[in-house]
Amino acid sequence: MKILCVCQYFWPESFRVTDVCLGLKELGHEVTVLTGIPNYPEGDFFKGYGFCSPREENFQGIRIIRSCLIPRMQGKGWQLGLNYLSFAFISSINSLFLRPVDFDLIFIYQLSPITMAVPALLLKKKNNIPVLLYLLDLWPESVEAASSIKSPFILNWLDRISSSIYHRCDRILVTSRGFIKRLAERGIEGSRLFYWPQWAEDLYQIVELEENAEERRQVPSGFVVMFAGNIGVSQGFETIMDAAEKLKDHKDIHWVILGDGRMKSWVEGEVESRKLNHCFHLLGRYPVEKMPRYFALADALLVSLIKDPILTLTLPAKVQSYMACGKPILAAVDGEGARVVEEAQAGLTCPSEDANALANSVLELYKMDSTARMNMGNQGKAYFNSHFKREKLLKELEANIYEMLKLQ
Repeated sequence: MKILCVCQYFWPESFRVTDVCLGLKELGHEVTVLTGIPNYPEGDFFKGYGFCSPREENFQGIRIIRSCLIPRMQGKGWQLGLNYLSFAFISSINSLFLRPVDFDLIFIYQLSPITMAVPALLLKKKNNIPVLLYLLDLWPESVEAASSIKSPFILNWLDRISSSIYHRCDRILVTSRGFIKRLAERGIEGSRLFYWPQWAEDLYQIVELEENAEERRQVPSGFVVMFAGNIGVSQGFETIMDAAEKLKDHKDIHWVILGDGRMKSWVEGEVESRKLNHCFHLLGRYPVEKMPRYFALADALLVSLIKDPILTLTLPAKVQSYMACGKPILAAVDGEGARVVEEAQAGLTCPSEDANALANSVLELYKMDSTARMNMGNQGKAYFNSHFKREKLLKELEANIYEMLKLQ
């Protein structure tokens, strides 16, 4: 097959869409990607890129067509708006110059924003090419959960745009079973909705670190609760800070944060004001390839979210990555994320935004013997192998595409 993938983000930005496209190429398909100029998460164009950078590249046999856009800058609301709209507008123009005979299918890898789907749907309308949408962020619910936008007018407007896009796609794959019910409530036929979870890249695996490994010098000794990912509003860092403060007298319990984000400066301020410097460690952001090496030094891997109806439907992608590395999971989440961790018997769960419950869960794991914790990690790894392996899910995606095209 000849597949056009439309996504605002792609290599060298660190998103799983790159691995999905590489997987489709490995299966023998010809893949072209319509994307933007890389600028996430720093907000500035990556080194070697700019407004006048080359519009076409090749990455491991994948043709990349880059649309100019306004970078995210500091990530303020109006700046993100310009970033989102500029990609939608310019890539829509670029899509008009693509030859329809070059593609059998358009595959939208839909993170935020939903507007990244616009050029794909224009191409579908112009050339009658079927569209498969892979939905990772449900709009406008995810906007309301992760931002300060609460205006009914804006949210209703986003809802109309999102619903229009969802209805125009021929088939929708979702990362969480909870999304299916929500989309059905918006009038999307169940025959067009399918569950297809994310995997963790093959680099996520159990690692034995060398005795002189650099990571050992960065991560403190003791009982390590490690969080990896975005330090943002949705990740519930107020709850994490409250739990850390409750346990600060346990001198050998350490909270290690790998990542960056809009709330990092707030967290740094809280560490100082709450006098948590001895137990709360912000190590910064590292390449994804290094994550398993850091995870190897953790006693528990933490996933947390704020309490929000849309987030209860979400399975955070880091759950798969954590499971693949064979470590116990502390899940301070509601709904789908908690269900998967409990079903896998891969760790302990507690409600979102409940600092007492999170602190108690940390203490429970802390007091547990190492064999019991190892069993949790092994159970998570086994569950990952059964449900989230890359090869298995790639074949499911390919079968879903063939079935969809057969029905066109």
